[in-house]
Amino acid sequence: MEKDLIKILKKFQKDEITEHHTYMMLSKISGENNKETLIKLAESEFSHYEFFKQYTKCEVKPNCFRAKKNYFMAKYFGLTFGLKAMELGEQKAQKNYRGIMEKVPEVQKILEDEENHEIDVVDLLKEEKLVYVSSIILGLNDALIELTGALAGYTFALDDSKVIAMVGLITGIAASLSMGASEYLSSKAEKNSNKNHKRAAIYTGITYMITVFLLVAPFLSGATPYMALFLTLVTGISIIFVFNYYVAVATGSSFKKRFFEMTFLSLGIATLSFVVGIFIKNLLGIDS
Repeated sequence: MEKDLIKILKKFQKDEITEHHTYMMLSKISGENNKETLIKLAESEFSHYEFFKQYTKCEVKPNCFRAKKNYFMAKYFGLTFGLKAMELGEQKAQKNYRGIMEKVPEVQKILEDEENHEIDVVDLLKEEKLVYVSSIILGLNDALIELTGALAGYTFALDDSKVIAMVGLITGIAASLSMGASEYLSSKAEKNSNKNHKRAAIYTGITYMITVFLLVAPFLSGATPYMALFLTLVTGISIIFVFNYYVAVATGSSFKKRFFEMTFLSLGIATLSFVVGIFIKNLLGIDS
């Protein structure tokens, strides 16, 4: 067999044994239902490793750094997120497998496993973070859109960072309690919902409140009102980016569409509120 092909197969072999070790590590910290699923995935990856070993005629060590990175990603950001992120890597591997099918036709079986078995099994995993993701999105969306708009309006109308922070915190905390109560009543009214009503309300309220403190923080940093507003908008866009990346990976939805939609709404409302602040200040004849 060609040396170049052997080199490629060794890389595939290393990838498979790395995934095997990752799944085995995750199975040790998972509940019984997910544990069985993860062990099946690990066994599948090990069988792929053994397949490539028939051609390379050698043992290959796993990439320990990547295995630990995947492990910690799943442990701290959620099992579903970690596994979905790993599956993105598997999709790249599938393209590479197709590139050697003419020389190693048997790789078709592995390709079918990767395309059908593993993704289907991963989709069976249930996780609280994703059951309540709609509640988290509600809290995040409302906090970003409402508070960035309010802070933009306050910036021109009040022109004092500490006063803006105080009013922003009062507005935000009151709104977070209101949103939590609204989500409780909304989820309670959903007859076919799997959500715990109180937990849904807590997720919405806490997400809203955390976002409020992050957005108001620049006004407490000693920056001028306009610099603080700029930092708040940057913070808002950063939150939108991180959260939408998480949701896109974990749920398989479109990242770009969600990111640009939320960014456009947040910045659009902030701009409109800033203009409203100017109008009201001039209407009431208030001087800075």
